[in-house]
Amino acid sequence: MKLGKLILIPTLISDDSQETTLNKNISHYLENINFFVVENIRTSRRYIRKILPEKNIDNIVFHSYGKNDKLDFTKELLPYFLTGNDIGIISEAGMPAIADPGSEVVKFAHKHEIQVVPIVGPSSIFLALAASGMNGQNFVFHGYLPINSKDRNTKIKQLEKSVRSLNQTQIFMETPYRNNKLFDAILKNCLLDTNLCIASNITSNNEKIITRSIEEWKCFNINIDKQPTIFLIG
Repeated sequence: MKLGKLILIPTLISDDSQETTLNKNISHYLENINFFVVENIRTSRRYIRKILPEKNIDNIVFHSYGKNDKLDFTKELLPYFLTGNDIGIISEAGMPAIADPGSEVVKFAHKHEIQVVPIVGPSSIFLALAASGMNGQNFVFHGYLPINSKDRNTKIKQLEKSVRSLNQTQIFMETPYRNNKLFDAILKNCLLDTNLCIASNITSNNEKIITRSIEEWKCFNINIDKQPTIFLIG
C-alpha cells in the first residue's frame, strides 16, 4: 500500500518577496495537493491564490491548526495518508514546523512511517542568524520572552550569561507592537560590550539587519514598532 506524504510548504515572510525567496517547485506541490493543515485558513487561501491563481480553492480541504486549535490527527489526517494522498502544511509565515505548531503534525507523520518532504524556503530565524555575524555553530531560539517586565529583565540577564559562559547566540522575538519595549529592556539589562542584532522586515524592500554593541545601540536611533523583528544577542 502506497502512503501519502507530508509536504512542508514554505510561505512568504514579506509580501514583496515572492520572486526572490520562493522555490519554483512550490506551485507544483500546491497544484497537486487538495488537503492542507494550516496555521490560518484565510491567509493560506490567499497565499495559494497568489501562487496558483488558476487553482479552484473551493475544492481544497483546510484544517486549521494554530496554537489554540485542536485536531484529531488519527481521525482527520491518517485515513487520507493511508489512501495515498499527500497533505501539505502551511504556516502563517516562512517555514512550517519551525516556531510553529505544525511540528506536532510532523511528529505524528514520523510515528506512522509517513515520509516528510521539506521544501526549501525562507526562515526569518535562520536568515537573521546568518546575517548577524554571531555564532552560527552554537545557538538557541527561545521564541517569545516573558511579557511581565520583571520576568523579562531576569530572562534577558540569563540569556546574556549563556552568551558569555557558552559562547552561544541567543535568538528571540516579540509581538511587533511590543518591539520597542523589548529593545529598551535589552539596552537596560545587558552589559555595554554585549552584541545585539536587530533583524527587521527580513526579505522585504525595507529590510534592516544591524549588529552593534549595547554601548553603540544606546547612541543609535531606531524605531522597530510594529515591524516583524528577530532579536539576537551574542
